[in-house]
Amino acid sequence: MGAVLGIVAVIVCMLLGVPVVFAFAAMTLVLTLVYGIDVSFVMTTGFWSINSVILIALPLFIMTGYLMQLSGMAARLIAFVEALVGRSKSGMGSSMVVACGIFGAISGTASAAVASIGTIMVNPMERHGYQREYTSALLGISSLLGLLIPPSITMILYAVVTQQSVAACFLATIGPGILLIITLIIINKIHVIRGGGDSGDKPALPERMSQIGRTGWQALPALLVPVIILGGIYGGVFTPTESAAIAVLYAIPVGLFIYKELDWQKICHALVQAATTTGVIMIILVFSFVASRIFTLERIPQELTELLMDTFQSKLLILLAVNIFLILLGMIMDDVSVVAIVSPLLLPVMVNIGVDPIHFAAIVGTSVVIGCNSPPMAPILYMSCRVCDVGVTKVARPALWLMLLAALPVMLVTTYWPPLALYLPRLFGYL
Repeated sequence: MGAVLGIVAVIVCMLLGVPVVFAFAAMTLVLTLVYGIDVSFVMTTGFWSINSVILIALPLFIMTGYLMQLSGMAARLIAFVEALVGRSKSGMGSSMVVACGIFGAISGTASAAVASIGTIMVNPMERHGYQREYTSALLGISSLLGLLIPPSITMILYAVVTQQSVAACFLATIGPGILLIITLIIINKIHVIRGGGDSGDKPALPERMSQIGRTGWQALPALLVPVIILGGIYGGVFTPTESAAIAVLYAIPVGLFIYKELDWQKICHALVQAATTTGVIMIILVFSFVASRIFTLERIPQELTELLMDTFQSKLLILLAVNIFLILLGMIMDDVSVVAIVSPLLLPVMVNIGVDPIHFAAIVGTSVVIGCNSPPMAPILYMSCRVCDVGVTKVARPALWLMLLAALPVMLVTTYWPPLALYLPRLFGYL
């Protein structure tokens, strides 16, 4: 009962507009009062838990995303993807999806992708016949590829709160991320055909190859970022934390001396933004570790496991219940909050029914993609609406269809077909 009151406290505070950090503090206060636990005893757990080298990667990857946004790397990436995919009507939508996927492989955040890709793509999409509400919906769900394509801030948080390998969690969401890209491209193609045909600029092959070569050369420094990050991690050259530091050290000279759109004022702005975002995440983590400690002391995970096992006799039904629970929480909480609260609470349940912790990482990631685009909270969808300058009520319908036809099937496939998430971690020796 105390755990329920704690989660309800977070939800009520957030619905009332209380900043998320104070909402988590309220949850901790409720839990300590209900269970009669000394605050000074559990708070030390929170502070010691964030004393982790892995968490240093958070501000560094976040800053990499802001540097990408301010240095002109995003514009070069989009130009290259457009040349690669084509400038037809459906090609423009595909360009946005693929560009968000590539950007996610660099920054690890959805908000940076919305701001960077959205501001560049919204007008060209409109010129090719896309309605702004559809563009906003497609941008919102595509930007969340940053939560699936590594390096992912969400997966770093999951690995920390559940004590799993960061590299294994990164690998677990690559398959679902690629599947979501393919699904979105197919759905966009169908949408364009149903809307009156796939017309547009289709240059001759020699001209197109020239465009691909020219834009690819210009985008090469930006394209090397995910190669350096992921190649270094899985090649055993450096750890995820070291890769984050290298990404920042690489992005700054590229923006300053190659693209020449970055200056020291913009670097300071990126530093401040990264510090602010990281500060909020770290305080949330402190309170989430405290809550997790209280849950453990009061045997809440064991009681939850027994409740689900008694209520649902089938593993498939338990997984479906967890999917629905994650989506509902995602509708009223941001991705960081969902991962911080739910992952340590539900992981014992998943392990008890035979779900690998790394597989559960992919389940959480794909569920959060749906929640972050579902009102009333829907932080990424609202941000996409602001970038595209369109009302959220107009975006709700196309966003709902994209979630039903793309994000939901990907989540279900990830949940009920474990090899999609576990093949790469097993191939690289993490399982």
